[in-house]
Amino acid sequence: MDLPVLPPVEPMLAKAVHDLPTTPGLAYEPKWDGFRCLVFRDGDDVELHSRGKKELTRYFPELVDPLRAELPDRCVVDGELVIVSGDGLDFDLLQARIHPAESRIAKLSGEIPASFVAFDLLALGDRSLLTAPFAERRALLAEALTAARPPVHLTPQTLDAAEAADWFDRFEGAGFDGVMAKSLEGRYEPKRRAQIKVKHERTADCVVAGFRWHKDGKGVGSLMLGLYDDEGTLHSVGVASSFSADKRRELLEQVAPLAEGVGDDHPWAGWGEVRRDVLKGKAPHPEAGDQRLPGAPSRWNSSKDMGFVLLRPDRVVEVAYDHLQGDRFRHTTRLRRWRDDREPRSCTYGQLDTAPTAELAQVFAAGREPGGRRGG
Repeated sequence: MDLPVLPPVEPMLAKAVHDLPTTPGLAYEPKWDGFRCLVFRDGDDVELHSRGKKELTRYFPELVDPLRAELPDRCVVDGELVIVSGDGLDFDLLQARIHPAESRIAKLSGEIPASFVAFDLLALGDRSLLTAPFAERRALLAEALTAARPPVHLTPQTLDAAEAADWFDRFEGAGFDGVMAKSLEGRYEPKRRAQIKVKHERTADCVVAGFRWHKDGKGVGSLMLGLYDDEGTLHSVGVASSFSADKRRELLEQVAPLAEGVGDDHPWAGWGEVRRDVLKGKAPHPEAGDQRLPGAPSRWNSSKDMGFVLLRPDRVVEVAYDHLQGDRFRHTTRLRRWRDDREPRSCTYGQLDTAPTAELAQVFAAGREPGGRRGG
């Protein structure tokens, strides 16, 4: 490739806030819930790279020809890979696309094809746009994608904070993660949190049924959280983590008694055998079975240690979460407090807020309507 911006590039990031900023000079966009992806195109050569600089091209072969057809001949575009289901964006299906077997990749690319949503332009022709203001980058991107056809899309944009607030509420049910706020004068700053993301935050009471050691071996790295379904099955729904050193030691003292006397009757006692069978191809991924178990092999790194210590499911914590993806928390939750006034069996999925599903087509169409603001 011979481009003014060459891979690997670490994308510009955003810092999270809970209130929508309304200062002048901001543009707003939906926050897509998928894989961050930088597309490098130099003629027939097309490469897709993840936020972590992992090459994604082999996992999404169905996008190579559409990107050749819809993007400028020589460019670098920042965007998101997403999969759209009947209920909106589906991150679980997207994760399933990361598979080591070429035959499986080919099969899934036909059964659950991905889309690419563009939202920034880093280079065009011989020109690097890293120092150009975002308003100019957006205008050039919108011009380049004026006639773009699915599965390539331009993200909607508005300069109206009231419309952005409406998006924040209305599009959550379609699987969106919130709203992005970007300075129209801002340059593209790789690795820096120079943009703003506004995310939903709710709370839930969850059963603590296990923990992982912190990497220093001196305290709790994360608490394993569970919720009961209507049949009384305890499902793994995520973790709470990001504790200070003092908090890690304090939590270890609090959970250590719960590790005593754990037997084969623990709801997650068979997680180790399931993990081994998954790695050997003898069982479906734990996310696809009748019970969602923790310790599942990482789709990105199957050798990563996902082990944990089982705890008697006798105590409850309140956690804050921003987004629910299917039957689990999409991101790591934040510990608020212990809830020893709650009976563990009362911690069910029924307590979780579920936003009504919005038509995803409205969001894609907004990129081509006057209200969606195609230009900068």
